[in-house]
Amino acid sequence: MTAVTIDPGFSALVSPARTHQRTPRPATGRSTGRASRSTYRRRRLWAAALVLGAVIVTGEAGAALGGAPLAPPERSPSLPTAPSGSPSGSSVVVVRPGDTLWSIVERSHPGADPRPLVDELSAARDGAPLVVGETIRLPA
Repeated sequence: MTAVTIDPGFSALVSPARTHQRTPRPATGRSTGRASRSTYRRRRLWAAALVLGAVIVTGEAGAALGGAPLAPPERSPSLPTAPSGSPSGSSVVVVRPGDTLWSIVERSHPGADPRPLVDELSAARDGAPLVVGETIRLPA
């Protein structure tokens, strides 16, 4: 005969405990728990790709937003006319950030072919780089 007891705070049938025997799992080939070299390399490649992707996305977002938001607005000096001591027909241009000889010639002589004048200026400067704030005298 089996006895059933009921506890007022616990309304489940109480039965004798069963014992379970666990069968041991067979041993695997690796016992150190470390990843293989190919797994390690694959993880490093993924990590490098994620970092590179984040850098590219951040750079594109910064360029799309116009660069540093705290940068002061740039002032562009206007193109002055020929100074009093310069030969007639020539003009003086102040180099702005990002200017090239090509952009300066196109800005000062719109609609004209800039190649001959760029070649002439480049030869006169002996290939020296432009410096922001430098003045360049352009022939007519």
